[in-house]
Parts: sequence; C-alpha cells; structure tokens
Amino acid sequence: MKLIESRANPLFKQLFKWQSAAGRRGEPVLLEGIHLCQSWLTTKGLPKYAIFDQDRIESPAISLLKQDIPDQSCIVMPGSLLRSLSDVDSSQGVLFVVESIQQPLPKQINETVVLLDRLQDPGNVGTLLRTCVAAGIKKVFASTGTAACWSPKVLRSAQGAHFALELHEQVNLFELIKSIDCPLAVTTLENGTDIFAAKLPPKCAWVFGHEGQGVHSDLIAQSDLKLHISHEVGAIESLNVTVAAAICLFEQRRQLLYA
Repeated sequence: MKLIESRANPLFKQLFKWQSAAGRRGEPVLLEGIHLCQSWLTTKGLPKYAIFDQDRIESPAISLLKQDIPDQSCIVMPGSLLRSLSDVDSSQGVLFVVESIQQPLPKQINETVVLLDRLQDPGNVGTLLRTCVAAGIKKVFASTGTAACWSPKVLRSAQGAHFALELHEQVNLFELIKSIDCPLAVTTLENGTDIFAAKLPPKCAWVFGHEGQGVHSDLIAQSDLKLHISHEVGAIESLNVTVAAAICLFEQRRQLLYA
C-alpha cells in the first residue's frame, strides 16, 4: 500500500484535482463511504484507487472491504488529509476513485424508461434514481440542465442506484423521443387524467420535470399521456418531484402486476 503524508505529494494533488471536478463529464468519480464502495466492488469490480484513513484501516468494516482489493491499488493517509478529499462532515474512512460509466445512447427504446427534464436539486436526482431501481427501471436519461448525476450529493442520495442503471447525461430529450417506440407520459397540473383512474400502458417513457417549472411545455405537447396526481386541495399546490415519480412508477407497476 502507498502511504501519503503530505499535501505536496503529486498523487494527493491529483486526487484533490479530481475531487474538485467531481461530477464533471469525463472526470473520475469519487465514491465515499462503506456502502457505496462495497456496492461498486459487488457490481462493477475494482476501483482505480482505494483510499483509507490510516487510523481506521483495521476497523472491521474497512478490513472486510479492503481484503478484496490488491495492495497496489490501496492508498493510506492521515484522517486530516482524507477529510480534505471528503464532501461530508463526518468521513467513514474510505474513498474509492473510479471511472464514470459512459454508454452510447440506444438507437431504439421499447421499454419503460425515465427522462429527467432539468431537475436541479442533487438530492432529488439521487432519490429519483434510487426510486427507479426499486421500480424496475433499467435506463434513465437526464437532460442538459439536470444536476450532474455523478456528483457526490447525487451519489449519496442514490445509495448505489447508479450501478444498477444505464445512465445517460446531457441528453437532448427532444431528439431522444424520436427513438422511443412506446407512449410518452408526463405529469401536469392542468388538463391531466387522474393517474388512479387511468389505464397505464405496460411500457412507457416517463418524463419528470424541473422542480419549479415542471415538464417543458413542448414535451407536454408531444406526450401521449398527460397525468395528474390528485390530492387534497389547500396549502400544497403540488407534490415534490421525487414523490410524484414514485407514485407514477409504482402505480404502473401495480397495474402491470395485478391486472
């Protein structure tokens, strides 16, 4: 294992540069915490680097994680240095550097997928990715203007969902829908059918939109299904986008399983 003890170390400088660019397209990704790192090992294999707090490397959880990683990929450093690479207040003592997963856009889409239209809150994006995996979605397409899907905050919120998805970023949704062979479904506050009264198709492309503006009006105009989630009228005008997405995806799943 390599020991880094100084900020002047060239490898530490490179790690800090990657940390500063976290989430940018084409840059390595930093995974922080035992759960995320273990999820990567289980689903994707070895990291580029595994970085450990030298004072906690013998703790049971980290020892278990470390046993599957070759020594040449391991770095140890004092906790003070590791914390400077961390995006959280309380580090768990382990951080992986991995390559982000970039895949070409599919030429045709004939399955239930999710399109994210300019979602800006990283917590919402991560939670929605996690919901997609739970609902059986395999592919998610994030438009330009959506929070960077591989940023630390999105990764923490998603809790490993990235590794179970085919995830595409910076997608032109208007071009993408030309390749979709199933209905386009959107949620809207106006002129929508109550989702609980609608017969949902077994396959569709769900569009979930900007937290304040909702789905882009041009996407609504091109949609096949305009749906509304009815709720008590009062102080709450609309649901959080992650809650709305969960209702839509699991109502479709319910109808498919219990038709």
